[in-house]
Amino acid sequence: MDNRIIEFVRGLRAAGVRVSSAESADAMRAIEVLGIGDKELFRQALRATMIKRQEDKHAFDELFPLYFTSGDAALQNAADDLSGDEMDMLKAAMQGLSGRLDNLLDWLTSGQGPTKEELERMAEQAGMRWAQSPQDARWITREMMRQMGFDKLEQKIQELIAKLREMGMSEQAIAKLLGVIDANRDAMAQNIAQRIGLQIAQDRAERPDDFQNSDLMNKPFDALNDREKGELRVELGRLINQLRTRAALRRRQGQQGKFDTKGTIRASQKYGGVPLELRFKKRKLKPSLVLIFDVSGSLQDTVEFVLRMLYELQDQVSKVRSFAFYQDLAEVTDILNRLDSAEELYTPVRRAVHGGPYMTDLGNSLHIFHEKHLDAVNGRSTVIVMGDGCNSFNPPRPELLQELGRRAKRLIWLNTEDPYRQQEDSDMHLYAPLCDAVYPVRNLAQLSAAIDKLLIE
Repeated sequence: MDNRIIEFVRGLRAAGVRVSSAESADAMRAIEVLGIGDKELFRQALRATMIKRQEDKHAFDELFPLYFTSGDAALQNAADDLSGDEMDMLKAAMQGLSGRLDNLLDWLTSGQGPTKEELERMAEQAGMRWAQSPQDARWITREMMRQMGFDKLEQKIQELIAKLREMGMSEQAIAKLLGVIDANRDAMAQNIAQRIGLQIAQDRAERPDDFQNSDLMNKPFDALNDREKGELRVELGRLINQLRTRAALRRRQGQQGKFDTKGTIRASQKYGGVPLELRFKKRKLKPSLVLIFDVSGSLQDTVEFVLRMLYELQDQVSKVRSFAFYQDLAEVTDILNRLDSAEELYTPVRRAVHGGPYMTDLGNSLHIFHEKHLDAVNGRSTVIVMGDGCNSFNPPRPELLQELGRRAKRLIWLNTEDPYRQQEDSDMHLYAPLCDAVYPVRNLAQLSAAIDKLLIE
């Protein structure tokens, strides 16, 4: 328990709560006296000894259940409530169903749940590495559950029930089975959210205590005032220099390339295999970028910071072609190349496209791109789409984005959407599965992490 309290203190400090060594010692002494048998008394003791400011209570209440939960909620096994014959019917009915939900139904009826490795893989695909605070566990959990098939589970359950009725299973047994599935569904969602939240908090506590963890770096672009924007523009220069240095270092390290087994064998055949003439695969670390970005008014501040960072790092890429979209799409590469580094970037590119409030049409913009600019994308291109995935209820045309992904080396989405305020006209649920990766870029910390990743080929 002492080690977990120490971890909790580190988690609080990473969240911006000032907890001194003396206060940590006070907490330890209080727990020695009060014990840990009464969870609420234990929580109050830690809160009384560690929290001094009203504004820190939220961080404490957010982190406490992550660090001091008694463990995963237990999942039930349907076999405990069904007879042997009824379990045989259940297995036969599930074998008759096909599709990607087979694993999910098995988890929900057997009580086993996904393995640790399966959860880690899904968390990675859901963007776990880009999470900044335990609050992000909500949208990561939602994405993981979508990967498992929870969004189509109800339809699959109805198919399963229909098969079981055909086989003669009683309504009483079916009701018991549905009770197990419902309980396991809630328990699995709870367990995933708790695990992900704790992992995010622990990862945040491991980061260096520098400006990356400051409140301003993690404050959404659309919530910044003019003074804060000015401070971040100064910090942006420092970040760009760091990113440029890291990219150059990776390029030097990759100059020799990876060992080429087949090339070495072929080259050494003229010697009969002795001596070996080593061959290496050369790595091209400068990506070719195609940037397609939304210039809706609500994204003005985000667009300004993203463009500023990408265009200051042009020496780290082989080529950049840029396309702005709103109601339609236009190439703005020349406009951006002519601008001075001190000039505003958003207004000139906004003038290049048509559209007004609530007129965003990514589907139409993708159509224009395919008609006029498809030659910009080839097997060496990294296509970056930046926006919130909203279409103002126009046709989303995901098949066009899928075609871009097939032509490109990588298809990356920089997501400006707030996962807690998903708009009704958002089609991100259609676009996200078509991308190689989706990175949140709602603040400078997320943006710098995403751009650093993009510079790796």
